[in-house]
Amino acid sequence: MKKTINITAALASATCALLHPYASANDMLEGWKVDTSLMYYGETDRVTAVETVIAGQKDFGDERLFTGKIVIDTLTGASATGAVAQLTAQTVSRPSGQGSYTVNAGETPLDNTFKDTRVQVDGQWTQPWSDVSRITTGLHLSTEHDYYSLGFNGSYAHDFYNKNTTLSGGLAYSYDVIKPEGGLPVPFSTKTASTGYSEDYDDDGYIEEDGDDNYANDERSGSSDNKSTIDVLFGLTQVINRRMLMQFNLGVSQINGYSTDPYKVLSIVNDQGLTQSLVYENRPDSRIKTFAFWQTKYALDFGVADFSYRFATDDWKVDSHTFDSRLRINLSDSSYLQPHFRYYNQSAAEFFQPFLMEGQALPEFATADYRLGEMTAYTVGLKYGMELDNGDELSFRLEYYQQSPKNAGFTEPGTLKDVDLYPSVKAVIAQVNYRF
Repeated sequence: MKKTINITAALASATCALLHPYASANDMLEGWKVDTSLMYYGETDRVTAVETVIAGQKDFGDERLFTGKIVIDTLTGASATGAVAQLTAQTVSRPSGQGSYTVNAGETPLDNTFKDTRVQVDGQWTQPWSDVSRITTGLHLSTEHDYYSLGFNGSYAHDFYNKNTTLSGGLAYSYDVIKPEGGLPVPFSTKTASTGYSEDYDDDGYIEEDGDDNYANDERSGSSDNKSTIDVLFGLTQVINRRMLMQFNLGVSQINGYSTDPYKVLSIVNDQGLTQSLVYENRPDSRIKTFAFWQTKYALDFGVADFSYRFATDDWKVDSHTFDSRLRINLSDSSYLQPHFRYYNQSAAEFFQPFLMEGQALPEFATADYRLGEMTAYTVGLKYGMELDNGDELSFRLEYYQQSPKNAGFTEPGTLKDVDLYPSVKAVIAQVNYRF
């Protein structure tokens, strides 16, 4: 079982105290603008996340700005392993190879020991390069129990036509270290499971531990690996008129290194659709992603309309379209409502396979991770914000999210026709923000 510090309650308590409108931090942080938020994300029978964010900006004069942010995520629950459901109960070993658990008939195998805490720290410095240009440099650090990331970024922006047009360019580099529990599995090696005898299990369906190191004999290729990412971004911001603002961005990412999820597996099934074994997935060690983004904001008499579209594609053959819209409706001089709707559509990676067939040659690359499969998703929600008497702002957001994986043209053999290989993921998102 993954170990993590149970800090959710402490974070919630600290953040709620920070959000309290009568405990203003302006006296202690003079010259700072601070945004704080506490967000809850809960999937039905799957992952639950609590995220705390504290972001601050300080103006040092002459357009010199420092921006910093701290993010702490705590995640618990059950995550899909990639194995297919069966009409009978299954015995599955844990992703790290330690112990096993049972999966009820007809249910998607989920690892319900998923626990993690991520801490992220970001800092940026912006200052003028000339009267019409500025540069920004930044540092990013993120850590969790099996993943570490360090990144650097820089950008340059130049204004034209009385600052009605801005051209910008940026470059970012990150270096990540992946150190999964139990080590790195050998691609397509068989995931070892227990005997499945009833006497092996406790009352909750878990393998009973005997005090010894109970890791299964999965094949491992090492304890850690790494990957690097280079991002290049070009942007254009244009004031159309006194009411309308548009932004265009183009970006390219080059990823090299370990991109496989060491905890994901695929089921090898026979002609009857019965699982014969589980093998670890394998993904290419390079990926090139490109995207184009367009956003328009329009000032209405009663608020602001905000619409954006993003197209992304990569050499894994994953194409996606994202439509996002918000409409801020001013209820008064000090309060507003903001409906939100987002739609997402994605094609499957060229090596996505929900299962492998027994007796067929193994492919070079394959994954059953639904996040790389064909899918649609939408988010619908509402935000309410108000300005307090002291000038601070308090807002609340409540949204519903549903992700619907699709069959990308695969024919299910035998009993797999009678189980749901592409279950929907449904989640509720609740967030409270306080700005001072």
